[in-house]
Amino acid sequence: MNARTPLVAGLIARFGAERVGVNAALAPFTTFRVGGPADVLVETKTGEELLDAVRIARAHGAPVIVLGGGSNVLVADAGVRGLVIRPRGGDVSMVGDRLVRADAAVTINGLVRWTINRGLAGLEAWAGTPGTVGGAIYGNAHWKQRNIGDLVDSARLAGRDGTLLQVPADRMEFGYDDSRLKRTGEIVLWAAFRVMPGADPDALRQAARESLAIRKRTQPLEAPSAGCIFMNPDAARDILPAGVPPSAGALVDRAGLKGAAEGGARVSTTHANFIVNSGSASAADIARLIDRCRQAVRDQFGVTLREEIVRLGF
Repeated sequence: MNARTPLVAGLIARFGAERVGVNAALAPFTTFRVGGPADVLVETKTGEELLDAVRIARAHGAPVIVLGGGSNVLVADAGVRGLVIRPRGGDVSMVGDRLVRADAAVTINGLVRWTINRGLAGLEAWAGTPGTVGGAIYGNAHWKQRNIGDLVDSARLAGRDGTLLQVPADRMEFGYDDSRLKRTGEIVLWAAFRVMPGADPDALRQAARESLAIRKRTQPLEAPSAGCIFMNPDAARDILPAGVPPSAGALVDRAGLKGAAEGGARVSTTHANFIVNSGSASAADIARLIDRCRQAVRDQFGVTLREEIVRLGF
């Protein structure tokens, strides 16, 4: 795609040439640090700007992908077609005394700090969670058997055509690593979270430090990764052999793949549900290693692991 296409011209007219990239590198914006370029990339600073970008893309028949913090995604080496929107910035505010509203581009860590500093309990255990509010809602991020959707009161969404709707939590179709957004293609503009006022900020900070300490002990934070690759097996669907725990990481480990490598991609020796980029990995390396792990688990245990990450451009 070149700079003279109607889509690019429309975006430049709205956002200025300095905020619109053509054949723009995406790898620096992902936690895996791999992948090819976007046909077109625009950074938006407000929900209104995000909506305008969606409407411009729709008017020109271009597909749209929203890339938040870049975790839990694998971008193909060939890149992504259409428009990639990268929301930046955003605000956090109180709604009454028991709801906190956060724009989609706000990082989860930023939201956690905001609530802790104001003595608002509920989100402190999510300290260290990578990515943004929008991404966490999209995939219903989980931590220690809890889903972030359990804390959501409602969300403001934009439809594929740019129409707006406000959706209560019970209509978000939250499930394990799932939400309605994966089915509808809707985009989060903001989400409102339930909190409890009157907490001691020091106690909340201690809870946050404990969560961070667990992550540091159990996750390979020293190397680029995308977080957990696979969902844990579904007890209602997957029949596990006796003595095998319902853990994707444990299954990959017991299949003998901990430390296995494809090119520059390696299964973490700290946590076998993480694949890390040793510094030279391509998206193809990572994809091959994912498929190799899934096949080994299927062959040895009869369980087909489902991916938690989202592949873009494949």
